[in-house]
Amino acid sequence: MKKYIVGNAHEQLGAAATKRNSAHMLPVSDWLSDLPENTQLTDLVEVQFKNTRKGYFHNSQHLPLEKGVKVVVEANPGHDLGEVVLTGKLVELQIRKNRIDSSRYEIRQVVRIATEEDLERAEQAHAREHETMIKARQLAKSLGLEMKIGDVEYQGDGSKAIFFYIADGRVDFRQLIKVYAETFRIRVEMKQIGARQEAGRIGGTGPCGRELCCSTWMINFSSVGTGAARLQNISPNPQKLAGMCAKLKCCLNYEVPVYEDASKLLPSRNIPLETKDATYYFFSADPLAGTVTYSSDEHVMANLQTITTGRAHEIIAMNRRGEKPFNLEGTRAVVPEVGYQNVLGHDDVTRFDRKKKHHHNDRRDDRRDRRDRK
Repeated sequence: MKKYIVGNAHEQLGAAATKRNSAHMLPVSDWLSDLPENTQLTDLVEVQFKNTRKGYFHNSQHLPLEKGVKVVVEANPGHDLGEVVLTGKLVELQIRKNRIDSSRYEIRQVVRIATEEDLERAEQAHAREHETMIKARQLAKSLGLEMKIGDVEYQGDGSKAIFFYIADGRVDFRQLIKVYAETFRIRVEMKQIGARQEAGRIGGTGPCGRELCCSTWMINFSSVGTGAARLQNISPNPQKLAGMCAKLKCCLNYEVPVYEDASKLLPSRNIPLETKDATYYFFSADPLAGTVTYSSDEHVMANLQTITTGRAHEIIAMNRRGEKPFNLEGTRAVVPEVGYQNVLGHDDVTRFDRKKKHHHNDRRDDRRDRRDRK
């Protein structure tokens, strides 16, 4: 029988999100991990910490590291505990992709594979994060600072904590750092994040019914513009386009390359189609379906007709040669010959009289039958 705990739901959800993120938020698939010579190419490894924070370290001791192994690494100061998510040649490619300057970025060492003692110490430190975050918010508010503490991450040995904050402008938090250091008895590091990063660290469920992409698998955020919505013919409704972070949804970018390739086959919006019956102007298009809708009026919807992109290009080519098709569909308009017809149909008008007469005869026959029976 399952046991349900009703306690502090926020703490339980936060802990579950932390475990989920550390297990599944991987930047790439280590598809070279099963090659024996992969680890011999470089001693660099990529280590992931809580949520989206990660770092690169040298495995100078040549420890048997593979994806999923918990390791203790050097930190400033002390040591931190993380999980290996990438090894070998792909780590160098990740450093190059993220444009990390080796001359400015100090690559530290992997100290050892984490022991039970290290895991227990790190678990005790992470258990203090939620309580520290609530207290940190209260202290920031008491100092009148226009900022919000979005998350707190303790170092594996508990000697340092990173306070992630959100602010619209510059914030002078020098006094706040002193207050935090005296209150929590730790080394304090402040790190500013945006609304997207905050949503990724907190987690949640999107309007699609699935967990937020930024809290499950995304760690690199790309800029999202309203042009992506226009390209996909999505209604420019701010409530529909905004995500949990109040910014444009990241998923608007997912199908943009497909629409861009399909849009290359569409005819120009500025070229009207000339036919013998009218001139048609571009109204809308469905790139994936390969259809274009034209209107007989340039400014309003009138006599909308939908044709394929191939037919549109065919008419444009005909117009350039000085030719005009009969209509957009490519069929000759057939006007039916309408002659004189009786509006009452082919029946005679006297049919009403016959029915009445027939009905009268039936009644007379019925009376004769009754009289004869008597």
